[in-house]
Amino acid sequence: MSLAGTPPLHRPGRPLWRDPLPWAAAALVIATLAMPAAEPLFRTLYPDLPRPIYTRTNFLTLMLSHVGLVAASSVIICLVGITVGIFVTRPAGRDFARMVDMATAVGQTFPPVAVLALAVPAVGYGPLPTLIALACYGVLPVVETTAAGLRALPPALKEAADGAGFGPTGRLLRIELPLAFPVMLAGIRTAVIINIGTATIGSTVGAVSLGSPIIEGLSGSNPAYVVQGAILVGLLAITTDLCFERLARLGSVRG
Repeated sequence: MSLAGTPPLHRPGRPLWRDPLPWAAAALVIATLAMPAAEPLFRTLYPDLPRPIYTRTNFLTLMLSHVGLVAASSVIICLVGITVGIFVTRPAGRDFARMVDMATAVGQTFPPVAVLALAVPAVGYGPLPTLIALACYGVLPVVETTAAGLRALPPALKEAADGAGFGPTGRLLRIELPLAFPVMLAGIRTAVIINIGTATIGSTVGAVSLGSPIIEGLSGSNPAYVVQGAILVGLLAITTDLCFERLARLGSVRG
């Protein structure tokens, strides 16, 4: 623990320069801002391409838009997934547990492209059908881990909370959810990382994202565009995953 009473931001005994999170974050920022400066490299790698650098939209705008899509869909996923996960572990919702499991499993197996195709006629082109597809595709891990974390709590703990005077809501908010948080965080982590990659398909229906250079590169036979988009998506996923690892470590230390 640090002097301020909070856990250290990196593992004790390991130099800060060996922490992968700052390096991954720095690589993400540099790649986003300096990608146009890599034109000589891509021109060398792909000499037959007249335009080896994607210029339709700057990469910072693509990154911010992509992060916005992922963040918005993740908020929806957490609100829906945690609420449903709590509901199926309460006495009033236990009879619906099997039905909820089946519904979320179907949502997970239904291809996001198919969801986009169904959503576009209803809501039009742009980011909204992408948000619908990401929410449907990512809610299953959150529902499963929320329910699993709450069900794993020993009955004796719940009885002790009741004996201490906690009502159902107080027990849930002050005892059950904090103890189940590490398991729930694993599901949120999975959903967010999945959505970082899946959000690229939103560019097929007019959403601005890091999928824009990938889709244009595939349709225009420009592999340089595909590589540029893939590099940024990969770095974003790695950095986000490391942030979740740090959050899980802080939670375990506090626990």
